[in-house]
Amino acid sequence: MTMIEKGTWVEIVREVLSPEERSNAIPDETKKTPLTMWVRGNTLHTSDLGEEVEIETISGRRMKGKLTQIEPAYSHGFGKYIGEVSYIGKQAREILHVD
Repeated sequence: MTMIEKGTWVEIVREVLSPEERSNAIPDETKKTPLTMWVRGNTLHTSDLGEEVEIETISGRRMKGKLTQIEPAYSHGFGKYIGEVSYIGKQAREILHVD
């Protein structure tokens, strides 16, 4: 296994609520799963994937969880190109008479 050095940017996962602790006011399918959160920060100790680690987030919060990713990338986007959206800004300026 590859040891992850202290200070490495990582992602941890942590269970916030078990299925038994979840509200009765949510759908049955949702109640069957734990409420989980993913957090990114720098490791405070040398560690390895799958281990329980403590991290410090960019905002300075310290959190513990299972280390799941080393140097995770951001993979979100705004979806596929939609032609109708491409002229909205120009159209809005014309309607509002903004130069």
